[in-house]
Amino acid sequence: MKKWVWMMIFCVPCSSRAQSYEVEQLLLDVSKLAQLKLMLADLKRGYQIVYKGYTTIKDISQGNFNLHQAFLDGLWEVSPAVRNYKKVADIVSVQLKIVSEYKAAFNRFKRNGKFTPDEMDYMSKVYSHLFDESVKNLETLALIITSGTLRMSDDERLKQIDCLYEDMVDKLSFLRQFNNQTSVLALQRTKDQNEIDLTRKLYGLNN
Repeated sequence: MKKWVWMMIFCVPCSSRAQSYEVEQLLLDVSKLAQLKLMLADLKRGYQIVYKGYTTIKDISQGNFNLHQAFLDGLWEVSPAVRNYKKVADIVSVQLKIVSEYKAAFNRFKRNGKFTPDEMDYMSKVYSHLFDESVKNLETLALIITSGTLRMSDDERLKQIDCLYEDMVDKLSFLRQFNNQTSVLALQRTKDQNEIDLTRKLYGLNN
């Protein structure tokens, strides 16, 4: 009987300790589960924030791109202000002067007879190069004032037209300087030839 009592006294605390451990373990698991739920909730909120932010940035970027694309597409169009810009007509006018003046000068120098074939060939090359370069300017001008060819703002188009005009004026100035110098040379040769002819006549050397 005493033995049985001692066993009861001994076993009860063991059972209580076991149950207490299980309860503590269960409470610990519940605590861990609660912490895990909080972590998952935080992760979900973080994901939602990130996703929302990404979506917002994407939408904004797409919106900027659409606006940017619309702006770029608009640069293909040429406004009346550009097409009717005074220097557009001036460039064409200068081109006509270049062509008419170089042709007249070349024919005059050819008729003059004071230049050798090599010199005439050199003049022909100078005029041809000048003409070709001026035509390139006209081709560039056509691109600038034609819709759908170049992606440029009106301000950029006007600046390019200004540059073309200045270049054409420089070409015309060069042509006139070249023609004047050549004309002076032709006059000098004519004068020299007249002096030679006069000397021959005075000394009876015509024969």
